[in-house]
Amino acid sequence: MATFLKPHLNSHATEGEVVKNPSKTPFWYCAETGVYNSKHPFIKLPEDPFLDVVSFIFSHKHAGFSALIDSTSGISIPYSELFSMVKSMASSLRQRGVSQGDVVLILLPNSIYFPVILLGVLSLGAIVTTMNPFSSLLEIKKQALDCGVTLAFTTDDKVDKLAALGIPVIGVPESLVSNSNSSQSSGFYELISCDPNWDSSPKISQQDTAAILYSSGTTGTGKGVVLTHANFIAMVQLFVRFEASQYEYLSTENVYLAVIPMFHVYGLSLFVMGLLSLGSTVVVMRKFDANEMVKAIERYGVTHFPTVPPLLMALTRRAKDGASSSMKSLKQVSCGAAPLNTKSIEEFVRTLPDVDLIQGYGMTESTAIGTRGYNTEKLHNYSSVGLLAPNMQAKVVDWITGSPLPPNCMGELWLCGPGVMKGYLNNSEATKSTIDGNGWLHTGDIAYFDEEGYLYVIDRLKEIIKYKGFQIAPADLEAVLVSHPDIVDAAVTGARDEEAGEIPVAFVVKRDGCALSQTDVIDFVCKQVAPYKKIRRVYFKASIPRSAAGKILRKELRNLLTSKL
Repeated sequence: MATFLKPHLNSHATEGEVVKNPSKTPFWYCAETGVYNSKHPFIKLPEDPFLDVVSFIFSHKHAGFSALIDSTSGISIPYSELFSMVKSMASSLRQRGVSQGDVVLILLPNSIYFPVILLGVLSLGAIVTTMNPFSSLLEIKKQALDCGVTLAFTTDDKVDKLAALGIPVIGVPESLVSNSNSSQSSGFYELISCDPNWDSSPKISQQDTAAILYSSGTTGTGKGVVLTHANFIAMVQLFVRFEASQYEYLSTENVYLAVIPMFHVYGLSLFVMGLLSLGSTVVVMRKFDANEMVKAIERYGVTHFPTVPPLLMALTRRAKDGASSSMKSLKQVSCGAAPLNTKSIEEFVRTLPDVDLIQGYGMTESTAIGTRGYNTEKLHNYSSVGLLAPNMQAKVVDWITGSPLPPNCMGELWLCGPGVMKGYLNNSEATKSTIDGNGWLHTGDIAYFDEEGYLYVIDRLKEIIKYKGFQIAPADLEAVLVSHPDIVDAAVTGARDEEAGEIPVAFVVKRDGCALSQTDVIDFVCKQVAPYKKIRRVYFKASIPRSAAGKILRKELRNLLTSKL
C-alpha cells in the first residue's frame, strides 16, 4: 500500500498560512524574486517563426499504426491516412471559401473526425472555436457573434438549428460508417477524400491565432481565450511529448481512452493534438457510459485513461463491483480539471493498486501547461498535482499584499511560460486583470509548493463552478436568472457534490407578491442553458449579500449553504 505524503487540507486555509516549517531554500526557488523554476531541464522550442502547430505535429516520425478508433463501431483512422485526410479537409474548406483568419466553430461530441476537422482548419491558417454540443441556441449565438464565426461543423440533427442563425453549416454523421459512399454521410466524406494537394500553402506565423476557447477566467462571464500556434507547439512539446519521455515504454504501444471532451483544452491538448505526434492510439468514446468504458478498456487494451474526478470515481466503483479483471491492460490513470480528495485517492489505490495514479494542473489560459505528477517505485505522491513542466515558472503570493511566499506557504498561484495565452478576445480589461505587466498569469487558485517542489492546489479565489470537469461561470447563470420578470436579484454559487464535484445553486430574490417556485426557476434556466449548467437547487432570500461596491459575497453564500446542510 502506498504512503500518502500529504494530508488532505481543508478549503478554509488563510493566505500565507504555513503548511510546514520551511527548510533551507532549495535550488529551484529564488528567495529574492519569489520565483519557482521547473526542476526539469529547459527544452528548446522551435525557433522558425513561420511554423504552424499542424506541421509541427506531423514532423515527428513514429511507427504508430492506429491513430483514432471509434469505441462503439471499431471504425478507425490509421496513421498512414491521417495526414492525407487532414490535408484533404483543408483543401476542401479552401474550395468552400474558408481563408486565413476565418473562425470555424466545432460543435461536436467526441469523434474520430474531430481531430481531422480541427487540424484541417488550422492548416489553412483559419481559427477554431469549440463548444459543448449540448449548448443552447442562445449560448451558441452569443459565442458565434463574439468571435465572428463564418462556418460551423455540427451533428446532422443540429444543422437546421445553426443554419437558422445564418451560419453556414457542415453536418458530421453521428453514426460512423466504413462505406464512404453512404448517402447519409457522403457530403462529409467528400471533404476528407478530395485531392489533398494544394497549389500553395498559407504562410502561418507561430504568433498567429489558432484557437479561441471560452473560459470564465478568474471572474465574470465566459471570455474568449486567444491561443496561438506557438502556445499549442509549446503544449505539444512541454506537456504531452515531455511526459511521454519520462517513461520507458514506447509511446506507439500506448492506447488512450478519450472520454474527456475534445472541445475542452484538456481533451483537445491530448487527443486532438499531442498524442498524434507520438503515434499513440486514441480510442474515442462519443459519450460517457460506465459499462461501455469497461468494455472499451478490455476490448482495445487501453493502457492510459486521462480523466476527471467524477469519472475516476466511476472507474473505481466499477472495479470494486468486479470489473477489475477487465482493466488488466491499464497502466496509468491521470486526473485533472479539479483536485482529487483523499477519499477518492485512497479508494482508487486500494482497488487498483497496480495502476499508476497521477494528477496534473493546467488552465485554458495556460494551454493546459502547468504541472504533472510522476511516480517512481520509491516515491508515490498521489495527492500533489506534480512538478512544474519544463520552461514554466511560478509564484505563490499573498493575494492581499502581492508579496511572494516561500515553499510550504499558501497563497495565490501565478504562472509564467510559453503556454500563457495571448489574452482574452476583445477584452483588454479582463486581460490586464489576469496577466500582469510582467507576463504572470494570475490563476486565482490557492496553492503551495512543498520542499521537494511538488504543487498542491487547495481551493480557489476565482468565481467558477466545476461540474464533472466543466467550468461554469456563475455570472452567466445570474444573467439568465435576472432576465425573469419575477426575479429582482440573484446569485449563484457551487455546492459540493460527491458525484459531480460541484452543482450550481441559486439564491433568488423574487418580486413581492409573486408565486415563483423552485421548480419555476429551475425550468426557466433549463430552457436557456446547456444541461450541465442547470440550476440544481434554489433558495429564496430577502436580499443577496454584496460588498459596498456591489460585488456578490460568494463566501457568505457558501457559508449559508453549509448551514443549510
